[in-house]
Amino acid sequence: MRLHRTPEIHADHIDGERKHPPLGIALGGGVARGWAHIGALRALIEAGIRPDIITGTSIGALVGAAYLSGNLDNMETWARALNRKRLMSYLDIRWGGAGLLRGERLAKVLNHYMGDVRIEELDRKFAAVACDLRTGYEVWFQDGPVVPALRASYALPGAFEPVKVDGRYMIDGALVNPVPVSACRALGAHIVIAVSLNGDAFGPIGTNHEIDFDRSEIKTDDETDFEPFELASRSLNKMRPDRLLIRSMIGGNGDGAEPRLGSVMMGTLNIVMDRISRSRLAGDPPDVFVAPRVGHIGMLEFTKADELIERGYRAMQHEIPLIRSVIEVLSALPGSHTAS
Repeated sequence: MRLHRTPEIHADHIDGERKHPPLGIALGGGVARGWAHIGALRALIEAGIRPDIITGTSIGALVGAAYLSGNLDNMETWARALNRKRLMSYLDIRWGGAGLLRGERLAKVLNHYMGDVRIEELDRKFAAVACDLRTGYEVWFQDGPVVPALRASYALPGAFEPVKVDGRYMIDGALVNPVPVSACRALGAHIVIAVSLNGDAFGPIGTNHEIDFDRSEIKTDDETDFEPFELASRSLNKMRPDRLLIRSMIGGNGDGAEPRLGSVMMGTLNIVMDRISRSRLAGDPPDVFVAPRVGHIGMLEFTKADELIERGYRAMQHEIPLIRSVIEVLSALPGSHTAS
């Protein structure tokens, strides 16, 4: 595959001819909020700052790999075009499996753009963070085909089936390292920018709207209080059971309404990521911490790409002077190593 690379100015020439120590960026997990990473990377490109190392967890790995493989433009176009109907087309329910979704339809999109890309062939160091289901160990994918590594990194338990890689079943890396600063440093970064999607973590956890599965399917008042499977028994002629399950998973929650399956799953992930991030970042803080204000957007609102990308861009743009300052200071230190 011939890769189209987005033009950018190399950061090692920010200050004339002076080289900078290896610069890394850690892109955190956050489900739909991860579209903000696209904007953050756009701001770096615009400023002429080129990371030497990228690590990502979950959707952070997805966006990071798209950037390094020259597919950031394609991913942004695809994300901005997502609407409710298109989002539904990627939800392939699997009855009786280890997850509600097979994930094959989304994988087809990834294979279309990155199917023959290998991590070791990227022009910069990259690692996708996942978790070994059996041992709970943190796993960094640094070589091999990129698509299976990405699928392993975003395999959210309950939503996606675990991904088998080299005989091991992998699940979402956000369960062990939501913002992989430690991986960035281990790969050689002397300066680390962390982009966390949990800066204002406890906003909406589901969606703030009802999914319009079929414009001809209008929920009547007498159906409002039924549980999904009770409603299914009354409405099989009007709505397919798989759509009822999806509605129970990602449908909106009104004020004061009981949480739905998707809200419980996302809320649990939100809590885990927030608590683990605090602990991990306290022990290994980044040099620059970027936290787009995205907490008001639900973690399943993949159709909000326009706003998320803009917020990611603005958040990173605000930190550009600090990033330049850190690069300048650390570049002047005796014994600082240059970027490879």
